[in-house]
Amino acid sequence: MALRLFRSTGFSSILFPGETRVAMHPGWLVLVTSMWVGFASNVPLWRAISGTGVDLRHAALMGLVVAAVCATLLSLMGWRKTLKPTATVLLLLSALAACGIWAQGLPVDASLLDKHLADVILPTWTNLLRWEVPLVTVLLTLPPMLWVWQVRLRRLSGQEQMRFNMLGMAVGVMLFIATCALLLKGFD
Repeated sequence: MALRLFRSTGFSSILFPGETRVAMHPGWLVLVTSMWVGFASNVPLWRAISGTGVDLRHAALMGLVVAAVCATLLSLMGWRKTLKPTATVLLLLSALAACGIWAQGLPVDASLLDKHLADVILPTWTNLLRWEVPLVTVLLTLPPMLWVWQVRLRRLSGQEQMRFNMLGMAVGVMLFIATCALLLKGFD
């Protein structure tokens, strides 16, 4: 009877590997999502690999800038209830922006900042009729989104979560500043 009472109170989980050992630390989700947004959705990197765009070093630095911004934003929103929805929105926006830039043949330079966000993200009807745009959008969005929503995240205490969020934001901002300095030094 005591064993039955012990199991019914919920303390039986201490006898088995619980969520803290099986689940992934939220930092890994932030890192993987940031790298996906920074490198898989990186049109200059695609163009550099195909030999039609900027050099590979410049494209990789641009990917690091985007990944640093994404990591900072995900760390800011890194709480249990907001991390996965924020990652989903970032994945969707980066895939739409990459497809819009790729399909419209837009250069990735300062002139891109002059365009409205809706003109870049939303592909035109003629581009939607081409098979590449929906395929690339699905390939850039669906696998990471499925992974984000199926992964179990470790529960952290409030203080530990706050410490992780602050550390993630600080690392993201420092990486952003260092990468921007490298990009600007390369243009002198």
